[in-house]
Parts: sequence; structure tokens; C-alpha cells
Amino acid sequence: MAVCARLCGVGPSRGCRRRQQRRGPAETAAADSEPDTDPEEERIEAGAAALSGAGGGQSAGPSSPPRCSLLELPPELLVEIFASLPGTDLPSLAQVCTKFRRILHTDTIWRRRCREEYGVCENLRKLEITGVSCRDVYAKLLHRYRHILGLWQPDIGPYGGLLNVVVDGLFIIGWMYLPPHDPHVDDPMRFKPLFRIHLMERKSATVECMYGHRGPHNGHVQIVKKDEFSTKCNQTDHHRMSGGRQEEFRTWLREEWGRTLEDIFHEHMQELILMKFIYTSQYDNCLTYRRIYLPPSRPDDLIRPGLFKGTYGSHGLEIVMLSFHGKRARGTKITGDPNIPAGQQTVEIDLRHRIQLPDAESLRDFNELSRVVLEVREQVRQEQEQEGGPEDAEGLGQQSPQPCEEPPAEPAQAPGDGGAVAAAEPPAQSGQGQPFVLPVGVSSRNEDYPRTCRMCFYGTGLIAGHGFTSPERTPGVFVLFDEDRFGFIWLELKSFSLYSRVQAAFRNADAPSPQAFEEMLKNIQSLTS
Repeated sequence: MAVCARLCGVGPSRGCRRRQQRRGPAETAAADSEPDTDPEEERIEAGAAALSGAGGGQSAGPSSPPRCSLLELPPELLVEIFASLPGTDLPSLAQVCTKFRRILHTDTIWRRRCREEYGVCENLRKLEITGVSCRDVYAKLLHRYRHILGLWQPDIGPYGGLLNVVVDGLFIIGWMYLPPHDPHVDDPMRFKPLFRIHLMERKSATVECMYGHRGPHNGHVQIVKKDEFSTKCNQTDHHRMSGGRQEEFRTWLREEWGRTLEDIFHEHMQELILMKFIYTSQYDNCLTYRRIYLPPSRPDDLIRPGLFKGTYGSHGLEIVMLSFHGKRARGTKITGDPNIPAGQQTVEIDLRHRIQLPDAESLRDFNELSRVVLEVREQVRQEQEQEGGPEDAEGLGQQSPQPCEEPPAEPAQAPGDGGAVAAAEPPAQSGQGQPFVLPVGVSSRNEDYPRTCRMCFYGTGLIAGHGFTSPERTPGVFVLFDEDRFGFIWLELKSFSLYSRVQAAFRNADAPSPQAFEEMLKNIQSLTS
């Protein structure tokens, strides 16, 4: 911009038209007689002189080189130049002169900024019918609400959630991402709109609440502070159903769990489901969201980090974020339950301690698997003592519950059928697989788990009573199946959780730095600690 300003005669150069207008004749003459010592302008003038000399076949003479001004360029060329600049710079450019201000009303410029900065692929020419310009879309919709684009975690007590705010056509829509119905962990995510923002007229953007079954209605979005915003519904009567709370519960149960109340025979599961409905219904009119980032990826990561769907017994499927921290990997809950709330770390994997399982015949016995894992745990404990205790930066797989430092493990509930585990020698570095079957007595919500794994590591998880009481870290086995699936055997619970990657592309979700990601993890964990 500084170079452009000098080229068009704006700024500190002696050709500044605005400055000349403010000066008197004597001041202008004095300014013209003073030598210009700006090094940048000298470089530009020298370059212009050299080009002039080269073009005429002569060396630059003592006379001053001709000045080049943006004002002399044709309007269509200025449109192309301005359209390539960030939209946030254009208002300042409009203050330069009347010609620039007039050109910046060209919709071609703002149509390109909408497309390149926010991915708007709609035919924006249709806006002419409604009298809304591309400049209005950019300034009053996209730029105004740019701070809420990306991934967010709603504050719904222990349950949390995953909200993705995106530009969708000529709308900004907040989509709530929901795991597939239990126990189909490999199915795609479900999503429903919570709110949308769009331009109904040129004055300002309109916010609409999408909750309920009676169509969009009046809502409000407020940006509370950096990385936090809230939504409010101004017409909560649209959330109610004619059949009362009973109809609302049955509808919610069908959408949330994919089943009817008659399908749920487990009494404990019925209590958990009813409790979640009552609790989450309190937040249907006002919600606060806190920004979350996707974990940064490094070339030496075991697999690509990201979001995964995992099975958690009677609690159903939950969303977990897998991230790598040197020789340790962590699974942080994005959605949670009354035992282990959202924000806590559900599993922690010690990548320094790979578990080499014995032959398949020996591992059919759960006690044999338990013996192998407990031996590794004792080794980890001894190493921690030598390195200075659990607080040591390299002390992985800590046993004492430290919610602010370590990942939480989940309680699995419903008993299930056991199988047998068969594990050959650990796979080679080439990624060759080894057979895998669960030991007899280990329950699994989903029996359709992979029968081949790449490798296993020692890990710990956090289990707790209702209300996150008496949290305790317990040993387990992290099982890597492939790039998109892993599992965790909860030794004390005799339970198995299967995780499958969330196959979705998220924009505006990358952390600005590794430090910002670590800070985000601490913040969401502290809310439920």
C-alpha cells in the first residue's frame, strides 16, 4: 500500500495532492524546492529512470524521471488491482480520492473478495434482484460475522457438543454435528442447523433460530469476547410441540438415539437418556460457545490427528479429539457424559511403551493380557520415580488423577459377549498387521471391530462416578488398527471402546500456533475440572 500511495501521489511524497490542497502557495513552492530523501521513493524513481533510459537507448539524463500515477490507469485495470487486495484494506483505499471511492463501488471487486476470502460460490449476480450488492454481503454479513466462523464447543454442562459455523451459499449457518446412532461408529456424522444469518435487505443481517420443528424464527447472536459468542432465541414457543413434553421427548429420542422408548430395555440406560433430555432442554433458548481448534499435525505422528467417534457403553457414541504431544498422545472429549464430562481427556497413550503381546493362544485368557499390561505399568512407575515423578515432562501414563494435566478414561457400562484375543508378534515398521480378537470377558458395544491391528501401546484412562466423582486413572491398551480407526481396552472395566475418524473437512479450524492449541485444551478442561 505504501508503494501504491507514492505512485498515486499520496502520503509523504512531495506530490501529495491532499497535502498540496491544505498548503498555501508559499508552502507548496517551498516543499517543491526541498530535496526528497525518502529511500523508497528514490529507489522507485531510479528504477523508472533506468527503464526510461533503456527504452530510448540512452542513459538517464539529469532531468527528473516521469512519475507514474495509479490515477492515470484506466478504471477496468484499477478494478483488477483492487479486487486482488484483501477486503479489509479496501475501506482505507476508498479514502484516497473520489475516483478510488467510485471504483470501489464496483460489485466485481466485492464478488471476488466474497469468493476468495469466504468461499462463496453462489452466483452473486442474483442479488441484483433483491437490491443487495456484493459489497453489502461482504461488509454486513461475511466480514461482520467472520469471528464466529469455525469450530465451537457449546456449554451444555457435561455433555458439550460440536458446532461448525460455515458460510453456506449466501448464509452463515451454525451446524451442530452429532455422532451416528449407537453403536454404528463407522457411519457418517449427522448434523442439524441451530441458527442462520443472512441479508434480507440492505440495512443489516438477520439472525434466525432454527431449533424446533416450526421453521426459522427470530434469534440473536452476540460476540461476548475473543473466541466466545452466544446465541439466543426470541421466540421459544416455536420449540414446543402440540403433544407437550411427552411428544418432544419421543421425537428427541428418535432423532438423538434412533430408537423408541420401548426399544430400550436397560433400566440404567433409560435413566441416562431421560437425564440428558431434561438437562439439554434447559439450553434450547440460550447457548454460549467457546472456540476449539483441530490439533496440529507433524510428520512423525503415529497417525493423522483429528476428531473421532467412540463408543462409551450406555452413554452411546461420543466425539473425541486425538492429539499428539511428543512421546504421548491424548484423547480429549468434545462431547461427554455425567461420568466423564466434555473437555476431559478420556485416554492417554504412552508412545514410549509399546506392548508386545504373547502368542494368540496365551492371550485368549484375559488374565494373561492383564499380566502383560500391569508389568508395563510397573515399568512406567519406576521410570517416573527415576525421572522425578508424575510431574516430570516425560512422565507418561500417570496413575494419580490430575484432571488438569492428564487424560480421562471412560466408564463403559453394558456387559457384552467376550471373544478371544489373538495377537502375533508386533508388526514390522512396514505396517504389516497382526491378528486381533478381544479376550473372553471383555465387552464391546460394537462387535464389528477390525480383526487386524498394526501395533499396541500402553495407555491410561480416567473413570469416575456420576457427577465426575472420585476420578481414577486406570491402565489399558491402545490398539491402532489403521489410519482412521483405533481402540482402547479398559482393563479394570473389562470393556473395549472403538473409535472411527470423523470424515469431514472443517474450514477456519486450524490453531494459529501449537501454543494456542495447548491453551485451548487447558481452557476446555478447566471448565469441568
